[in-house]
Amino acid sequence: MRTKYEKQLRELNHEMIEMGDLCKAAITYAVMSLKNKDEEIQDRVIEIENEINQKERYIEQCCMKLLLQQQPVATDLRQISSALKMISDMERIGDQAFDISLLINVNVHCDEKIEKHISAMAKSTISMVTKCVEAFVNQDLGLASSIMMDDDEVDMYFDKVKNDLVTAIKEENDSPASYLDILMIAKYLERIGDHATNIAEWVEYSITGKHRKHHIKNK
Repeated sequence: MRTKYEKQLRELNHEMIEMGDLCKAAITYAVMSLKNKDEEIQDRVIEIENEINQKERYIEQCCMKLLLQQQPVATDLRQISSALKMISDMERIGDQAFDISLLINVNVHCDEKIEKHISAMAKSTISMVTKCVEAFVNQDLGLASSIMMDDDEVDMYFDKVKNDLVTAIKEENDSPASYLDILMIAKYLERIGDHATNIAEWVEYSITGKHRKHHIKNK
């Protein structure tokens, strides 16, 4: 019986890794479309977002099967219940990458400095998602805890984007409408960082049995 459970748990971990990879790809393509304005790239974000939704449903089924067939307790139960919570946040990450792609059109332009800040935000959020899944699969408490600090870096870059946009607006005679879209793109990336932090907290719970509540701002 335990051998069967361990096989099912390995499958769960594999699916979680794949869902994490899809989230990373969604963020990557969404931000890439800001620079390239390529409709094919934007279409790829839509495809990936659909794949993330499908993966969420499949993992839910895997978790329910484990709960019903194996009736896990203690650490095993926490691990499965945490996975169910994590995929909800991962699905939201896919949604927000999709939202970014919807904001990007030929009229959205940002200078090199702002583009670098947004790219840095994307890189940080991708790193956070990678660490989250790795921490869950390896039950690595130290790695999970480090993700909370990574969110501070994302927030820092968001503040830089806001400040740069304020400066740009002051320097323009007519404020380009695209500034609001750029701010929203940065805001969605900040929210992705919040969701990654939430995921890390569920990883912590799966290991320790204690969950510290993280409030996602302006969800």
